[in-house]
Amino acid sequence: MEKPSYSKNADETKLFNELRKKVNTRVEAIPENRDIYIKIKAVILPLIYFGLYFLAVFSAETSWVYISCFILMGISLVLIYLNLIHEAAHNNIYKSKKLNGLILHIFDLIGANSYIWKKRHIASHHAYPNVDGWDTDIEQSGLLLIVPWIKAKGVQKYQHLFFFLVYPLYLFNWMFIRDFRDFFDHERVILKTQGRIPAVEKIKMVSCKLFYFFYQIAVPVLFFKVSVGLALGAWALQVMAASIFALFVLLPLHPLPDNAFPRLDEKNGLPFSWLQHQFEVTNDLAENNWLVRNVLGNFNFHVAHHLFPNYSYMYYNEITEEIERFAKEHQLSYKRYPIFTALRKHVDLLRQNANNAYYILEE
Repeated sequence: MEKPSYSKNADETKLFNELRKKVNTRVEAIPENRDIYIKIKAVILPLIYFGLYFLAVFSAETSWVYISCFILMGISLVLIYLNLIHEAAHNNIYKSKKLNGLILHIFDLIGANSYIWKKRHIASHHAYPNVDGWDTDIEQSGLLLIVPWIKAKGVQKYQHLFFFLVYPLYLFNWMFIRDFRDFFDHERVILKTQGRIPAVEKIKMVSCKLFYFFYQIAVPVLFFKVSVGLALGAWALQVMAASIFALFVLLPLHPLPDNAFPRLDEKNGLPFSWLQHQFEVTNDLAENNWLVRNVLGNFNFHVAHHLFPNYSYMYYNEITEEIERFAKEHQLSYKRYPIFTALRKHVDLLRQNANNAYYILEE
């Protein structure tokens, strides 16, 4: 199948080159090497995650300590994703691709799959954000409808009433269903950009999944006398905590009613140029403080990441200043909302889609 193509616009190509020059000049003027802080986190964050695990199993006789450690592992899992996995996929931690790949493999140890996730993120989400049928981040699950111009069916008509029951299960779906379907289901979106998946990657995926469940659940039961109920319950709370935290971070950035979900024409063409597309489908968040910048991986500045993924999040503060100024000068649709406003807008999107608001407006 032919891949989508962006609208050709020579003026906007010149605009982006102008913006890129300003951003490069701004970043080069920063004297210190900020990326050193990500390298430090590449050591500290995995140690925190596995340190909590060992604290849990060696404190297994105290249930509340065991459960608390597993819940904190869920929080640290998301911090590893935001600060390390995401940056390693873009080769933004080390100059060496091998070292970045080594960091990326941490994902295989904490329940996900580094190979297929990188393909989803780079070849699908970054290439065609918010494009139905090409962006794996909005691939429809059947329960929830994210794309406004697809008509709601069945339980989707009530999604605004039960979504809060589904979202805590987000990573369960990722671990047990999504990864396996992307590897073995020939109808999945990822295969449009990925093509044939090597057999060795399929073997590695299954092997790492088995190892993950072995050390997370079987080891505490077999070697530390943790009851099956406690082992399963603490692990489930870990994954639920991680799911809620991850979606709290990810949902406010693309799937909002204010952002576009561009439709392909009969020739698989997109209505916007690449530059305009990034502004139309992405928004930033208003929060900008020490916690967001240094602990949460500057997820608030998401437009900067889509326009300049080759820079680590440590430079997004300055890059976003250039982007915002540039957008005002050239009437580009730069958007920024407080996080709870953005989350409320996401719920509005679910409600509008459930009520087929798009079809009503069309008529």
